[in-house]
Amino acid sequence: MTAVLVTGGAGYIGSQTVLALRDAGFAPVVLDNLSTGVRDAVPAGVPFLLGEAGDAVLVEQALGVHRAVAVLHFAASLIAPESVARPLAYWRNNLGTTLGLLEGMVAAGVPRLVLSSTAAVYGVPEALPVNEDAPCRPINPYGASKLAAERLAADAAAAHGLSVVTLRYFNVAGADPEGRSGRRRPGATHLVAAACDAALGRRDAVTVYGADYDTPDGTGVRDYIHVADLAAAHVAALRHLLAGGGSLTLNCGYGRGHSVLDVLRAAGRAAGHAVPQRPAPRRAGDPPAVVAAADRIRHQLGWRPMHDDLDRIVADALNWERDSAPARATASPRVIAAPAPAALSPIGGAAGAPA
Repeated sequence: MTAVLVTGGAGYIGSQTVLALRDAGFAPVVLDNLSTGVRDAVPAGVPFLLGEAGDAVLVEQALGVHRAVAVLHFAASLIAPESVARPLAYWRNNLGTTLGLLEGMVAAGVPRLVLSSTAAVYGVPEALPVNEDAPCRPINPYGASKLAAERLAADAAAAHGLSVVTLRYFNVAGADPEGRSGRRRPGATHLVAAACDAALGRRDAVTVYGADYDTPDGTGVRDYIHVADLAAAHVAALRHLLAGGGSLTLNCGYGRGHSVLDVLRAAGRAAGHAVPQRPAPRRAGDPPAVVAAADRIRHQLGWRPMHDDLDRIVADALNWERDSAPARATASPRVIAAPAPAALSPIGGAAGAPA
């Protein structure tokens, strides 16, 4: 099977993509420092390396040992309001880690990269839906650092013959429809996850930040994409690169926006009761509305989403949160030693545990 390195593969989106890669016949190898990822998110039988995605030496050796032909790069910091309070950390992780990763790829002679990016690079769009050619004017350090990582990857591609598919995510939500993977970290900040927590009684209410935006109901509007459809987009991007395709920058969304109140109503329908909410002022770094122009990814990659429905997204998330909570509460922590680069072997680090 064709091996690929997945940085941040123990995280929410990365672990779902690992499942999709394996389902598609690829052999993923996960590299994660577990700062936000969870070891048990890596499926059984998938090689796991505990380390930094920005460690160029480790990346070079991991690519060589596993004979990986491409990298899917998920390792990043990604909470926009937090980035306003901690800009240095966001720049160090989002740009510095990408720099080290690219150095390792160039040294190993691996020329294919699928790069995770974000709709936050657009800032407050001049028009909706926003397409890939729209001006990029990020309004928070998260978006700015990811845009810089895009530029860095493009410069490396031009100088070193890399091919890069950059995927700009809109709002990712939901969980694996088969119940294999979902959000595993407590203290959710994403709206859908917070709504599920409130529906299950794990928080007393969902805070609605701002009700005075220029939107149909005054609350922020976002384009929500199911995490399984996003994982499928990564597999399609990888296949494009392996077939000799060139660099692309593509939005990952459905082309349709839903407000905060739309999401809370969907959570209420899934739970069978209303989800409590409380009003609050706007948060720093939040644009009023962001909706994708999503035609290009369908045309360029042949991507066809299978879960394009807000009720389905929220129901899958709620089912995961309800069904996985006991396992998460009783799971015993694991101590995993980081492998020294010289200790890498063709079969990789420790085998994964069930998701």
